Amino acid sequence: MTIQLSDAVRNARLDAIEATVGTSPTLTILSGSMPANCAAADTGTVLATLALPSDWMAAASGGSKAKLGTWQDASADATGTAGYFRIKAAGTCHIQGTVGTSGADLIVDNTSFATGQSFTINTFTLTEANA
Repeated sequence: MTIQLSDAVRNARLDAIEATVGTSPTLTILSGSMPANCAAADTGTVLATLALPSDWMAAASGGSKAKLGTWQDASADATGTAGYFRIKAAGTCHIQGTVGTSGADLIVDNTSFATGQSFTINTFTLTEANA
Protein backbone atom coordinates (compact mmCIF):
# COMPACT_ATOMS: atom_id res chain seq x y z
CA MET A 1 0.00 0.00 0.00
CA THR A 2 1.02 3.59 -0.57
CA ILE A 3 0.00 6.26 1.91
CA GLN A 4 -0.99 9.57 0.38
CA LEU A 5 -1.35 12.86 2.23
CA SER A 6 -3.13 16.03 1.16
CA ASP A 7 -1.09 19.14 0.39
CA ALA A 8 -2.59 20.69 3.54
CA VAL A 9 -1.17 17.90 5.74
CA ARG A 10 2.18 17.91 3.93
CA ASN A 11 2.43 21.70 4.29
CA ALA A 12 1.52 21.57 8.00
CA ARG A 13 4.23 18.99 8.64
CA LEU A 14 6.80 21.18 6.87
CA ASP A 15 5.73 24.35 8.68
CA ALA A 16 6.06 22.44 11.99
CA ILE A 17 9.78 21.95 11.26
CA GLU A 18 10.47 25.69 11.25
CA ALA A 19 8.28 26.18 14.32
CA THR A 20 10.15 23.44 16.20
CA VAL A 21 13.62 24.71 15.27
CA GLY A 22 12.60 28.26 16.20
CA THR A 23 13.59 31.78 15.24
CA SER A 24 17.32 31.72 16.13
CA PRO A 25 18.83 28.81 14.20
CA THR A 26 22.40 28.58 13.00
CA LEU A 27 23.65 26.92 9.84
CA THR A 28 27.01 25.19 10.13
CA ILE A 29 28.89 23.90 7.09
CA LEU A 30 31.51 21.23 7.80
CA SER A 31 34.08 19.24 5.86
CA GLY A 32 34.05 15.47 5.61
CA SER A 33 31.32 12.88 5.81
CA MET A 34 27.96 13.51 7.40
CA PRO A 35 27.31 11.71 10.72
CA ALA A 36 24.78 8.87 10.75
CA ASN A 37 22.05 11.11 12.22
CA CYS A 38 21.45 14.46 13.93
CA ALA A 39 22.01 12.94 17.38
CA ALA A 40 25.62 12.01 16.50
CA ALA A 41 28.45 14.46 17.19
CA ASP A 42 29.78 16.81 14.51
CA THR A 43 32.62 15.44 12.41
CA GLY A 44 35.13 17.25 10.24
CA THR A 45 36.15 20.89 10.41
CA VAL A 46 33.68 23.74 10.84
CA LEU A 47 34.14 25.76 7.66
CA ALA A 48 31.41 28.31 8.32
CA THR A 49 28.70 29.16 10.81
CA LEU A 50 26.01 31.70 10.11
CA ALA A 51 22.92 32.88 11.92
CA LEU A 52 19.82 32.37 9.80
CA PRO A 53 17.11 35.03 9.60
CA SER A 54 14.43 34.75 12.30
CA ASP A 55 11.91 33.82 9.60
CA TRP A 56 14.24 31.49 7.72
CA MET A 57 11.81 29.44 5.62
CA ALA A 58 8.91 30.50 3.39
CA ALA A 59 5.46 29.13 4.13
CA ALA A 60 5.05 25.61 2.79
CA SER A 61 3.15 25.28 -0.46
CA GLY A 62 2.50 22.24 -2.62
CA GLY A 63 4.40 20.02 -0.20
CA SER A 64 7.66 21.95 -0.24
CA LYS A 65 9.25 24.74 1.78
CA ALA A 66 12.15 26.89 0.53
CA LYS A 67 14.67 29.14 2.28
CA LEU A 68 13.50 32.68 2.84
CA GLY A 69 15.69 35.72 2.37
CA THR A 70 19.42 35.83 1.74
CA TRP A 71 21.57 33.24 3.45
CA GLN A 72 25.08 34.65 3.20
CA ASP A 73 28.26 34.83 5.24
CA ALA A 74 30.92 37.48 4.71
CA SER A 75 33.73 35.42 6.20
CA ALA A 76 34.26 31.65 6.23
CA ASP A 77 35.81 30.28 9.43
CA ALA A 78 38.29 27.82 7.90
CA THR A 79 39.70 26.41 4.68
CA GLY A 80 38.41 23.13 3.28
CA THR A 81 35.86 21.41 1.07
CA ALA A 82 32.24 21.45 2.21
CA GLY A 83 30.83 17.99 2.86
CA TYR A 84 27.65 18.50 4.85
CA PHE A 85 25.61 21.02 6.81
CA ARG A 86 23.68 21.13 10.06
CA ILE A 87 20.91 23.47 11.14
CA LYS A 88 20.94 23.82 14.91
CA ALA A 89 19.06 25.64 17.63
CA ALA A 90 20.68 26.11 21.04
CA GLY A 91 23.39 23.65 19.99
CA THR A 92 20.96 20.85 19.06
CA CYS A 93 21.06 19.53 15.51
CA HIS A 94 17.61 19.45 13.92
CA ILE A 95 18.44 19.12 10.20
CA GLN A 96 21.50 17.84 8.37
CA GLY A 97 22.29 17.09 4.74
CA THR A 98 24.77 17.25 1.91
CA VAL A 99 26.37 20.40 0.47
CA GLY A 100 27.20 20.95 -3.19
CA THR A 101 26.89 23.25 -6.18
CA SER A 102 24.20 20.98 -7.66
CA GLY A 103 22.45 17.73 -6.79
CA ALA A 104 22.84 18.25 -3.02
CA ASP A 105 20.48 19.14 -0.18
CA LEU A 106 22.04 22.59 0.29
CA ILE A 107 23.28 24.37 -2.83
CA VAL A 108 26.16 26.82 -2.34
CA ASP A 109 28.00 29.02 -4.82
CA ASN A 110 31.31 27.19 -4.18
CA THR A 111 32.22 24.12 -2.08
CA SER A 112 35.89 25.12 -1.72
CA PHE A 113 35.97 27.40 1.30
CA ALA A 114 38.90 29.62 2.25
CA THR A 115 39.25 31.38 5.57
CA GLY A 116 37.71 34.84 5.28
CA GLN A 117 35.96 34.11 1.98
CA SER A 118 32.34 35.20 1.51
CA PHE A 119 29.80 32.67 0.30
CA THR A 120 26.10 32.41 -0.46
CA ILE A 121 23.56 29.64 0.01
CA ASN A 122 21.77 29.55 -3.33
CA THR A 123 19.07 26.94 -2.67
CA PHE A 124 17.63 25.03 0.27
CA THR A 125 14.25 23.31 0.01
CA LEU A 126 12.50 20.76 2.20
CA THR A 127 10.02 18.46 0.46
CA GLU A 128 7.38 16.36 2.19
CA ALA A 129 6.77 12.92 0.66
CA ASN A 130 3.56 10.93 0.26
CA ALA A 131 1.81 13.11 -2.31
